[in-house]
Order: sequence, then structure tokens, then C-alpha cells
Amino acid sequence: MDAIGGYFGLSLCKHSNELFSELIHLNTGRNALEYILKVRGYKKVFIPYYTCDVLLEPLDKLQVEYEFYDVNDQLEAIFEFASLQEKEGILVTNYFGLKTDYIKKISTSVRNLIIDNAQALFSKPELNVDTFYSPRKFVGIPDGGLLSINAGLEDILEPDKSYGRFAHLIKRIDCSAEEGYPDFKKNDRQLNNCPIKEMSKLTKTLIQSIDFDNVKASRVRNFQFLHEFLKDKNELNVNLKEGDIPMVYPLKIKNAERLKQRLLSQKIYCATYWPNVLEWCNETQNAYILTKGIVSLPIDQRYGTEDLAKIVEIAKKTM
Repeated sequence: MDAIGGYFGLSLCKHSNELFSELIHLNTGRNALEYILKVRGYKKVFIPYYTCDVLLEPLDKLQVEYEFYDVNDQLEAIFEFASLQEKEGILVTNYFGLKTDYIKKISTSVRNLIIDNAQALFSKPELNVDTFYSPRKFVGIPDGGLLSINAGLEDILEPDKSYGRFAHLIKRIDCSAEEGYPDFKKNDRQLNNCPIKEMSKLTKTLIQSIDFDNVKASRVRNFQFLHEFLKDKNELNVNLKEGDIPMVYPLKIKNAERLKQRLLSQKIYCATYWPNVLEWCNETQNAYILTKGIVSLPIDQRYGTEDLAKIVEIAKKTM
């Protein structure tokens, strides 16, 4: 029974978030993948070179063999799906939240499919296709993963605790992004090799407090603003399709590193997806080229036209 009276806790306004109600709530996205691997019993999984190295954690933990494949210029798998054997799975990524149509297309014909929607929080799971999400890529929460699967583990999962993973979120408000960054990195390390648990009450409460309608509308509006000014220079085909809610604006250009450094000098931070790819691949592979060539421009709900105009101005002076 919860206590009545006494001191106040963190005051949060609850919104209706039916978007996530049907999903399994876990403590991390990588643990959602581990959950899938345990349920399906795959002996081998094919994964893209162009992905985050944390996805190897559950594969190594469960001693599941894996093999890499490359992606093409359209951010789609270079893979013969018909070659998959009974106990082999394939992980396909919805890159930047812009490949939902492609995911829908292959979901009707590819068996043993695992969809990585860590970059596509608002892309609904396809029927009977195992799909996982990482909402902290889109909003300010300390942890959490979401999973769509039509089967379950027999284990009863205990709730995780998140109160010790809050420093970077609070410091960004009370101090600065720069002062909170070491805590952000520390939090990432704390999530390594965590056992599968249910999402914490704290993280659930935070998610329920977020106006996701505003999150979606802001991201689409901001993406379209940048695209209007930068599309002629962008080597990627990134036109938004109906229902796409992007994570960032991926700008692929020849002098990507120069632009990143100029943005950094103005305290505009663009994540690299993913540095580990440069160790996995050689310079001729497309995953390497994408990692080196894409500048992931922020377009999230924290920013408006004035912020984006600054990004455009710097980009145009650099390209």
C-alpha cells in the first residue's frame, strides 16, 4: 500500500499514452532483444554492421552466434532473406525512424524477423513481428525498453529501480549539458549487463507525464524545416512518408566531419551513429561510409525555428 500524506514527491502531470499500453515494459532496449532471443531460441542472428555495439551484449550473454551484413544507400538490408534457416533470426533496423514502409514490406514475407525500432519510437509493430524500442532516445528518461512479442518468458520479472540514474537529467536543467555529460556516460555504463527486469515505476511515471502528441508534431515540423533548406545537398533520400516520426535529420555530405566540428564549436551536439562501426568495417563498406558521412542534426521537441535556423546557417557556410 502506498503511503498517504507526508512530504511531496516529484510532481508530474499524467497524460494518456495509449501508444505504449499494449507493449511489454522492460528496463532497457537491449534487454528487450535478450527477451526475444530467450523466447525464440535462435542459434544464430544476422545483424547489420550499421548498428550500436550494445546489441552484441545479449548475443554474447546467451552465446548466440551472430554474423554481420551491410546495408545499401537506401538504408536497407543487403541480405538474401530466403536463405534464413529455422533457428536463424535477422535483425533489421528502422534507421532514424524513416524506414517504416520498408519494414512493413518485408514483414509480410520474411520469417524470424526482429525489428530494431530504437530509432523509431512511434512506428507501430507489425503483427506477429518481434519488435523492440528504446524510448530514452526520444525523451528525457533514465532507462527503459519496450517490446512487442506474441509469446512470453515464464519468469516473473521484478521491477527495476531508476532513482540512481537521474543525475544527468537533473544536471542538464540545473547546471548545463556539459556538466551533466559525464553523468550521462556513467548512466550508460550502469546499464551494461543489467538483468532483464520490468521497467521501474519511476520511468513509467515519467513516460506517462510526457505529451507525446507534441513530441511527434515538433519532430515532424523541425525535420521538414531543415529538409527544406538542406535537401539539395543531402546525399540521402530522406523524404518523410505519412506516419514517419524521425529521431534526427540525417544529413549525408562529403565534409561531414568539418560540419560536426563547426556545430560543436557552437555547442550544437550531433551524435555519431555509431563509432564502433568504424572498427567493424573497412572504408569500402557502406556502413563505414554512412558512419563517416552522416551528420545527425537535432530536430527534437526542445527546439524551435530560431534554433534550427542557426543550424542551417552553419551548415550552409560549411557545405
